[in-house]
Amino acid sequence: MFALARLVVIGFVVLTIIYVILSLWSRSVRRGKLKREWEEGGHEGDYDAFIEKGLKEYDGSVRRKLILGVYIIPICLVGIIIYLTNFH
Repeated sequence: MFALARLVVIGFVVLTIIYVILSLWSRSVRRGKLKREWEEGGHEGDYDAFIEKGLKEYDGSVRRKLILGVYIIPICLVGIIIYLTNFH
């Protein structure tokens, strides 16, 4: 039982680190795209407001939610492997 608890804790820490890095990287890529869009197009208004509005739209996007797959996919795979190894 101790081995399972250790696997869960270490796995959660590693997946959280991966999630944070992936989330920050994806957000910076989106910010870069918004910056390029601002420079190429003739947008009116404040630059910072444009970037902030674009990032708020990104926060509600499907892509942002797909990053949560970092938790779901490995947990399902480990569960399937454990089940198949022990009970099948």
